[in-house]
Amino acid sequence: MPDAPQPVAEAPQEGARSRRTYTIGELAKLFEVTPRTIRFYEQEGLLEPERRGQTRIYHDKDRVRLKLTLRGKRLGFSLAEIREVIQLYDHAPDGDERQLRRMLDILADKRAAMQQQLEDIRILQHELDDVESRCQASLQALTRQRAKG
Repeated sequence: MPDAPQPVAEAPQEGARSRRTYTIGELAKLFEVTPRTIRFYEQEGLLEPERRGQTRIYHDKDRVRLKLTLRGKRLGFSLAEIREVIQLYDHAPDGDERQLRRMLDILADKRAAMQQQLEDIRILQHELDDVESRCQASLQALTRQRAKG
């Protein structure tokens, strides 16, 4: 069972936070996801654990990436958008600025799409209200007609 939680040696106390490692089980428990989800994100290039034989060793960088990925998914980002933002940060000297600018662009696009969806829903609600009113009026007319007949 290669992905079963196995103890991973902790880094020494000095600078331990930056060198903290996690097993797949620990990350899964920490973020309340399944190990399968974590393996999927790894397969998609969003996580890059160290491999020791069959064991995956996740570092703080992977923990942060998983956190960002899950947050991005909650906000409706596609995996491609999440990957792009992460790669901008990882591979560019001005990663912070480029990442933030791209994030703002994506957020603006998401907001515009949501506004359009809200407008579409409002229009649909009015159409439903109109159809419902006509159906009720027709039903009342039928009821009156039967009462007379």
